[in-house]
Amino acid sequence: MPLFRNARFEISIAKSGDLPVPVGAEIAFAGRSNAGKSSAINTLAEHTRLAYVSKTPGRTQLINFFRLDCGAALVDLPGYGYAKVPEAIRKQWVSLLETYLRQRENLIGLVLIMDSRHPLTPLDRQMLDWYLSGGRPVHCLLTKSDKLSRNEAAASLAKVRRELAPLGAQVSVQLFSSLKKIGMEEVEHKVAAWLGLPTDDLPAIPTAAELRAAGK
Repeated sequence: MPLFRNARFEISIAKSGDLPVPVGAEIAFAGRSNAGKSSAINTLAEHTRLAYVSKTPGRTQLINFFRLDCGAALVDLPGYGYAKVPEAIRKQWVSLLETYLRQRENLIGLVLIMDSRHPLTPLDRQMLDWYLSGGRPVHCLLTKSDKLSRNEAAASLAKVRRELAPLGAQVSVQLFSSLKKIGMEEVEHKVAAWLGLPTDDLPAIPTAAELRAAGK
């Protein structure tokens, strides 16, 4: 059974002082505003409106906790980098994100969402700097890969992997498309490994040939 299916909303918080008492492992999802984070979460959970999707970047201002059937939590972090957000709110988001990423003791892995057409922006690199100091893994999703040709997507993936190679095995990267549901299985296997869960019951990761045959 897919790992993220049946995720259910638990709580939203706006300030680090309101973070709930840790219960189980937490997997955080972070990304620049309009990179496709909410769509990725909804696709993985097979739920059309689990995470709020807005045509106006910067609308997700809270940390949202969703509980998975395995007992772990999926934590949806505020999108970052949207210039039209008032400065006071932007500073609040920065403080909230940094506190959570650096100090949350049961945070075991970060899924970093980046638009495959514009990956590794300065703010994405800042997010990596905040998080990687703790020695925990990060898995990067290069979203909206359906908007690139197959060769362009492969080139984007290779470029990001090359630039992040000095960070070693702590960081991994894949292509993802919410529209065509590309990459769902790979994310699930990665997160299951972080959680120490068996992967036998998860959908198998399709081969490149299988993806081509399916028109993806």
